[in-house]
Amino acid sequence: MSETREWPRIAVVGAGAVGGYFGGMFARAGAPTVFIGRKHFADAVNSRGLVLDKSEGRERISARATVEMRAVRECSLILLCVKANDTSATAREMAPFVRPDATVVCLQNGVDNGDQVRAAANVAAVPAVVYVAVSVPESGRVKHLARGDLIIGRSETATELADIFIRAGIPCRISDNIEGELWVKLLRNCALNAISALGHVRYGQIAQSDDAKKLMKQVVDEVLSVARAAGVVLPGVYDRESGMAAAMELATQMADAFSSTAQDLSRGRLTEIDALNGYISRRGAELGIAVPVNHALFTLVKLAQKAEVG
Repeated sequence: MSETREWPRIAVVGAGAVGGYFGGMFARAGAPTVFIGRKHFADAVNSRGLVLDKSEGRERISARATVEMRAVRECSLILLCVKANDTSATAREMAPFVRPDATVVCLQNGVDNGDQVRAAANVAAVPAVVYVAVSVPESGRVKHLARGDLIIGRSETATELADIFIRAGIPCRISDNIEGELWVKLLRNCALNAISALGHVRYGQIAQSDDAKKLMKQVVDEVLSVARAAGVVLPGVYDRESGMAAAMELATQMADAFSSTAQDLSRGRLTEIDALNGYISRRGAELGIAVPVNHALFTLVKLAQKAEVG
């Protein structure tokens, strides 16, 4: 990427709630941004602009959108925002069009998206931890509820990359333990997402339920057991108490939000549960660690998903 203050050309691949928000922040800041998403999203943005609906007001941003993956060809910074289940397939679809000097930043749930992108497309992939509460009430409109910050790993280009996000009004910090940070986010998601989805409740309602918190503690214990067996150190999370504190902090900050899993289920869409509690279920089995609560939540969401999606 250039060392001047010029913006890189940016592509947002998977322009849903997360992609719409972060891409919208770049477009709002004046960065040349193209959104690659479904036809109804592209049509709405091209005809009416992208609407960012934030607490301080609603803003309509002029933006370009397309359904064509070849649009990444002109971009040196690619924000990958597809569901974790679609990472490998999307990376393979992108591969013929990605410039050799391009950087792909994975703004996704799950802990292994960067590895999947590198394996499928052989491009520079930067895993990022994303904390944001957003939804899409209608095509072309993104409603922001809370946060909107990122964590990326330390690398030769990390400072410059973080600066690009910060210039667009997106807080971004660099971590020396990005794997651990990804697992902290995974722990929070495992403790909250499925409960929000199955209970049809917002994060704040979970935080106020003693029974839900008992369930969360069991999830946290299992995730930490798998992390220890896998040799992963979670920054600031050492035991059940600190793990619960991390999950409850998120539940409090995003009290009015439904989890992304809950939003997907309610809209009849596939969830990312395979990359959340399902990931812990698989890793636990591989490492010989019993994770019955995570497996139960994973199974119940999968059954609910089958009933809604088919």
